[in-house]
Amino acid sequence: MSKKEQLYALIRARPMISQQELADCLDLSRSAVAGHIAGLIRDGRILGRAYQFPEAARVLCIGGANTDRKLRTTGALQMGTSNPASMTESFGGVARNIAENLARTGVAVSLLTAVGTDSAGQGLMQHAAGCGIDTSLSRLCPAMSSGTYTAVLDAQGEMTLALAVMDIYEQLDVRYLSSHLPASGFPWLVADMNLPAETLAWLAQRSIKGMQKLALIAVSAPKMARLPARLDGTALMILNRDELLAATGHAATAQTDWPQLARQLLQRGAESVLVTAGEHGVWGVQKDAEWHLPALPVEVRDVTGAGDAFSAGVIAGLMRAPQDLQAAAQRGLQLAALTLQSEQTVAGDLHPAIFE
Repeated sequence: MSKKEQLYALIRARPMISQQELADCLDLSRSAVAGHIAGLIRDGRILGRAYQFPEAARVLCIGGANTDRKLRTTGALQMGTSNPASMTESFGGVARNIAENLARTGVAVSLLTAVGTDSAGQGLMQHAAGCGIDTSLSRLCPAMSSGTYTAVLDAQGEMTLALAVMDIYEQLDVRYLSSHLPASGFPWLVADMNLPAETLAWLAQRSIKGMQKLALIAVSAPKMARLPARLDGTALMILNRDELLAATGHAATAQTDWPQLARQLLQRGAESVLVTAGEHGVWGVQKDAEWHLPALPVEVRDVTGAGDAFSAGVIAGLMRAPQDLQAAAQRGLQLAALTLQSEQTVAGDLHPAIFE
């Protein structure tokens, strides 16, 4: 692909990108970038610098967008030796996965993430634009590699090990978000816990003022150390049982009362909590309510992305009926079931009428 076409693809993905960012991405001078832009305008392919105008309410997903590599053994996994395996590569990241699920189900969505200027970062932005995801708020980091996530699955599709290179998300700091996050237009902010601890705390404090509702999405048990001590301003938190144990400092037993454990997060200020448990369904805990929904019976092909699909279904439901968390969780289970039956991180057969 020529430099001109690469530049055009970047502008398509981020209409508000500056000429200096384009120059940094493509290793060009500012004057060369200006020349290519003038040529694109003459060709009628762009009409000048883009500006944002008021539009339908959107969800803003903030956090990880990376390249996913999945290696699946063809037989029983044996540690300490070579295992025959197959490999697939796709785009992933919790925030990005949620954004794509939302976009494919007809919800207007933007993604605020950080990517490098490498081919992986350009591919991520181009793919997002192709899905209908606005990425104009995202940060380009020329000196860094885009994030990667490598999962090792056994022959049944269950994850046995995952390796994540996510240092780039430390660039999504308070300074960047405070200067780029709009005060309106996004009734829901969906933040994954790839974000720095200070950013998560700042988002919660900002949401206390009622500017937007905040949903915190856990990504792994180790990253629960980033969870703020106080969760005031957090309208919703979604996490699995291992992440809940890490968040509360408990060890699992046969008698573990998961809803009661989740109430500790309500005591820290969260308004509602959803605890996912795979084939055992999901527990919902709110101030005056507690309930359980069973998982939908499916033949599992691959578990990767199912949790993110669940989160997206919940947010899609809350965009339609803000007060009905249980109905939203049912939508989440529906999207998770579709993803479990797919070998893709985001099920390929999603469409705006999926919930009908």
